[in-house]
Amino acid sequence: MNKRTAPTLEDVARMAKVSTASISRALNDPDKVSKTTRERIEKAIDALGYTPHFGGRVLAMSRTNTVGAIIPSMANAMFASGLQAFQEVLAEAGVNMLVASTGYDPQQELRQIKSLMARGADGLLLIGSERPPQTRDFLMKRHVPYVLSWCFKPGDDQLCVGFDNHQAAYDATSQVLAKGHRRIAMICGVRAGNDRAQDRYDGVRTAIEDFGAPAALVQVCEAKYRLEYGAEAFAAIMSGNRAATAVICGNDVLAAGALMRARDLGIDVPGQVSLIGFDDIGLASVVTPPLATVRVPQIEMGRHAARVLLARLSGGTQPESVQLPADFIHRASLAAPPD
Repeated sequence: MNKRTAPTLEDVARMAKVSTASISRALNDPDKVSKTTRERIEKAIDALGYTPHFGGRVLAMSRTNTVGAIIPSMANAMFASGLQAFQEVLAEAGVNMLVASTGYDPQQELRQIKSLMARGADGLLLIGSERPPQTRDFLMKRHVPYVLSWCFKPGDDQLCVGFDNHQAAYDATSQVLAKGHRRIAMICGVRAGNDRAQDRYDGVRTAIEDFGAPAALVQVCEAKYRLEYGAEAFAAIMSGNRAATAVICGNDVLAAGALMRARDLGIDVPGQVSLIGFDDIGLASVVTPPLATVRVPQIEMGRHAARVLLARLSGGTQPESVQLPADFIHRASLAAPPD
């Protein structure tokens, strides 16, 4: 089998030692196939990374000019402008985009990958760099052209367009420490299945450890991507025994929720506690006080990711990964700690 050719129905039939008709029945009407035969076919499908291809051999032999984009959540405003930029560049090349979401569930991501490939997607945009071995194994065996975005890890062998979440969080925390804060808390996104949230947490922790005593990460709360969860986490932090003078949040939505609860509790920001966000979505600059945050290059990531994926699909010189800057934006929610 050619390295760049996806496994076919015939490949599965040879490995399972059955006819292609038996495989079609197993996929479309499994009750008509014996359990032993079904299991043999399923093992062959898994071993080869085969997926039924919508439209059959015609699509298998040609481009469909369709690309799939799989994002963690439709509710996350962080992805909207980046996807728009991604789609605009694809449209200029005559390529359509299909969008699916995973709910931060790795198994759902694998199902969506298989579904989009079965519908003839020529390539994929995926968010984040880490996924289960089963998914990476499928992408490799199926020879799926894909590009990763919203992430960049030095030394990663995958093609990616994005920024270093760990370094961006490290730099933001360094700015907080430079203001004189030594008791820092964090409201991070849910880290399970989300390497971006984990990298941001690790960046905050590492910056504080590198600074040394007396700086400390006094409390960490995980919270889902909603205002009310950011508010609840902030209240829990401020009721703790070791009061924080700065709270770094894993995204701007959590920071805005924390700001709302601070107002309800009569806590002055930044007079009593500083708040820092991450992403620089539109909300960050219009709340009172405006949020200090990390500006994520959403539009640039979308544009570059589309160009890189199109270059990969062209079959010419293979493109390289692209690292983009994520800059810290000083705003009024960050000030020196109270005396």
